[in-house]
Amino acid sequence: MTLIIALGVLAVIALIVGIIIGRVIGKNSAAAELKAEQDRAQVSADSIIKSAEKQSAQIAKDAKHVLRDAELEAKELAQKYRNEVEKDLKDRRDEVKTNEARILQKEQTLDNKDQAISKREISLDSKLDDLAKKQENLAQREDQVEKLIEQQNEELHRISSLSKDEARALILKQTEDELASEVSIMIKNAEDEARDTADRKAKELLTLAIQRSAADTVSETTISVVSLPNDEMKGRIIGREGRNIRTLETLTGIDLIIDDTPEAVVLSGFDPIRREIARMSLESLLTDGRIHPARIEETVEKARKEIDQRIRDYGEQAAFELGIPTLNPELIKLLGRLHFRTSYGQNALNHSIEVAKLTGILAAEIGEDVQLAKRAGLLHDIGKAIDHEIEGSHVEIGAEIAAKYKENEIVVNSITSHHGDVEATNAISVLVAAADALSAARPGARSETLGNYTKRLEALESITNSFEGVDSSFAIQAGREVRVIVNPEKVTDLEAIKLSHDIKKKIEDGLDYPGHIKVTVTRETRAIDYAK
Repeated sequence: MTLIIALGVLAVIALIVGIIIGRVIGKNSAAAELKAEQDRAQVSADSIIKSAEKQSAQIAKDAKHVLRDAELEAKELAQKYRNEVEKDLKDRRDEVKTNEARILQKEQTLDNKDQAISKREISLDSKLDDLAKKQENLAQREDQVEKLIEQQNEELHRISSLSKDEARALILKQTEDELASEVSIMIKNAEDEARDTADRKAKELLTLAIQRSAADTVSETTISVVSLPNDEMKGRIIGREGRNIRTLETLTGIDLIIDDTPEAVVLSGFDPIRREIARMSLESLLTDGRIHPARIEETVEKARKEIDQRIRDYGEQAAFELGIPTLNPELIKLLGRLHFRTSYGQNALNHSIEVAKLTGILAAEIGEDVQLAKRAGLLHDIGKAIDHEIEGSHVEIGAEIAAKYKENEIVVNSITSHHGDVEATNAISVLVAAADALSAARPGARSETLGNYTKRLEALESITNSFEGVDSSFAIQAGREVRVIVNPEKVTDLEAIKLSHDIKKKIEDGLDYPGHIKVTVTRETRAIDYAK
């Protein structure tokens, strides 16, 4: 029992000792933690201080940069203002110089005018002296005329003893000599009047014909463009290893140009019918979608048959439009081929129809056979349908074709003479040539490059300037008229008439041109004075 109590006491003591020891150990641990907290706080404070120092340094550095940028901007503004001021001063100096130059020029002009006035005064004094001399000469001539009258009277007294026939012959001879120049002037006036009347009537007829005829002018080239739905079709047109494009080019004889042009293929060739066959074939292949050599052959053959029918339709339509139903079928096919032929950009079939209409209208005005005139006008360029297949000019080929199909001799002569290769033997041939010139020379009918146009005008002015007495010349009205200014002291009125004929002849011999060129020679004397 005592032992148990002793053990209990010992346990209590041990518990108390343990509690005391635990409290001591806890206090020591709290002190250690407090010290660690203080150390961490010191480290954090040092870090904050260092960071603050770094930020302060950066702020000082940025402030320096801002200050430097502000200084640079101020310098730039100052330089800009200085440049503006200098530019303004320079402009004002230039303006002052310009005004000074203008004033000097005006002063020079005034000096020149003063000199010119002085020269005119001197010239006027000289002219007054000349006038006085002329008056003296006039008085002397009056005396001479009186003496001549006396001599004439004496001569009349002398011839009064002649016979009637002798007196008449003598008087006629003297009258003829005196009136020779007047007769020449009368003949010239009669020629001018007849020419003016003929020109006026011709212009009336041509104007009437032009007003009553209207035809569209089609401008074509040696290429055709086929639009593609997308650029991927170019690869299908070319085909594997290029077999599709080779087949199409071989069958049509036309070059296919597949370049960087977006969604387009260019067909190039001089034969317009082959080019049209290639265009129709390619468009048909694009629509069908099946593009391979066998299909290309079928499509090209089909296009050839279709183009033959279209050629016949174009020829029949032209004949029907002009009311010429009796043409040979082969001539109708050749007419249809003209639809695909151009001359200087003018569609040959439209040109032939226009010439036929103009010729028919002109023939009706002068009482010729209208149907025959239309026929001659329609067939005048028939040789152009095959002139690229047969050697010779289109005039020679056309005449052979017309003779082969037993056309009227007037039609054949119209074909051979419409370019002046042979002489026209009838009025209809002349009308065809006039209508052809009208259709070709009408503004806008045919295209011409700027270079060729400029060279033709320069050549025209060069020809006119080569004549003696010509001061200047001007090609106007798109080269269809040239106006020549001559020196009145070197060229008289009668010489001016001859000069116009000489210039016309030289232009005809040395220059190629469509239609006609009007030559106008102007001789003008001007007297100028100033009222002060």
